[in-house]
Amino acid sequence: MPAPSRQTTLSLDLDGTSRRIKGFLSTQWCITDLTPGDTGPWVLTLQLFLTERAAYRFNLEAGTPRLFVHCGESGATPDPSAITASQDVAAAWLDGEQQVLEVEMPLAIQAWIEAYLVRHGEAPDEGRKKKRQGAGRAREHTA
Repeated sequence: MPAPSRQTTLSLDLDGTSRRIKGFLSTQWCITDLTPGDTGPWVLTLQLFLTERAAYRFNLEAGTPRLFVHCGESGATPDPSAITASQDVAAAWLDGEQQVLEVEMPLAIQAWIEAYLVRHGEAPDEGRKKKRQGAGRAREHTA
């Protein structure tokens, strides 16, 4: 049985600003509009997963919570394909040399994620686990 999840549909629009840096033309992309529903040029589904609860809490407690949008390979024209509220997921995308744009999380989405955390509970504290005696060490054998 799959883990419980919740999802919402968001529309977004992008804008590129061209700048010349050391003789090279570069385009810096940003999200200019983020609204609920499916009316924008790009429509993505924000889905919440139980396994990401700690990342959602960390994001909500940040000074300015963010949403992260996967936009394809770095250096290419953005093609938004996924959105997340998890900085861990966004970091994995960046590690894979993917383009990630971010935008301030609307208050309504913050409240929606907070309600999800209340309903499903906070992520369990992993804490430090005790190793069993001798684990990870070569055992000494007496002959």
